[in-house]
Amino acid sequence: MSVISLPQLAWHGAKELKISLPVGWRVEICNMAGYNRPPLTPASIKKAVGNPIDMAPLREYARGKKEVVILFDDMTRVTRAALIIPHILTELAAAGIKDRQVRFIAAIGCHGALDRMDFVKKLGDDVFKRFPVYNHNPFDNCVYVGTTSSGTKININAEVMQCDLKIGIGSIVPHEMAGFSGGGKIVLPGVAAYETVIALHSPRGKGSFSDTVSGMGALEHNPRRKDIDEAADMVGLDIIVDALVNTWGETVALFAGTPLPTYAAALEAAQNHYLTPLARENDIVIANTFAKANEAVSGLSVALASVRDGGNVVLIANAPEGQATHYLMGPFGNNIAGKLQLQKKVPPHVKRLIFFNEYPDLAARRYLEDTDRVIMLDDWAEVLKLLKQDYSKQAKVAVYPNADIQYCPADSL
Repeated sequence: MSVISLPQLAWHGAKELKISLPVGWRVEICNMAGYNRPPLTPASIKKAVGNPIDMAPLREYARGKKEVVILFDDMTRVTRAALIIPHILTELAAAGIKDRQVRFIAAIGCHGALDRMDFVKKLGDDVFKRFPVYNHNPFDNCVYVGTTSSGTKININAEVMQCDLKIGIGSIVPHEMAGFSGGGKIVLPGVAAYETVIALHSPRGKGSFSDTVSGMGALEHNPRRKDIDEAADMVGLDIIVDALVNTWGETVALFAGTPLPTYAAALEAAQNHYLTPLARENDIVIANTFAKANEAVSGLSVALASVRDGGNVVLIANAPEGQATHYLMGPFGNNIAGKLQLQKKVPPHVKRLIFFNEYPDLAARRYLEDTDRVIMLDDWAEVLKLLKQDYSKQAKVAVYPNADIQYCPADSL
């Protein structure tokens, strides 16, 4: 047997998962371009935060501000905000901002609320000793701030709108609906009302919700990205701080500054950093999720495009916390779900899709099409046994170590 190591458990003490494959199988490891870039040093993070793009340093820009809100992304993003926040707080203190003027709000959109343990993992212990930390509530206490050029009415967290300095911390990775995450997404859907989030995700024109999923890295003619940028401007988002991450979720580049020019610079870097050549016509494709293992179906796009007719896909989704609660797209019973229920279809050319999770979560099955071609397993030996029924001696295998944040050129799909 040959052994392959894959990154696991982003928020639970990151470690390697070692999976065994028969020696006779031809295995290709399909890494994204920047998978092994080294993490930034504290000095490099400080430099990026202290020298923002297209604006004065935060210590100057923040002078005279009365109320500060720092928005941060949730546990479906691997952003190591705890390493960034101390440098932001130093800048605020230099501007004369007192701790009592600052609050943190988790930009969870329509995801489930975080608890204190989540907050500590994301922000660090020190933040709780000094500042209040809150969840965004998409179902109440939101105020109307305007309508986008496409007609989306923007209702935003009232506490955010009462602050005269708004800072967003996130990461930029490929995203199935927005093309890439980051930038104004910390506002929309991050701190938007439920109805606004529905409007953002709903079909534009004819077709179903599934028809409007743009695809990982797809930005051209993407109406959602335009709504997101316009909403961030309406809200008055002052500064974004967006990270690029490597295969282990470490911050390898950081972009801070005025939202639109900063996002443009981050996006240019991200398009090269996460780029992955498509491995074609494979008997077996193994799609490992790490950064978004709790939104595991995000790892399927590149896998489904890489498997041959009659081949098998294995989605590795080790998420001790289970799949993230999503009030808009998630299941809430055997027969009920959010208004825009997300169920990934298994294309006809795929013989079977194996959902491998060492932390069994049967409800996660409902994020996939109801077909007997989907098989839930929690033991790698059982996965191998099933695959070897088709490929006892040899097979062509592609392994994507970070399938949930990798994307391939549009012309190769």
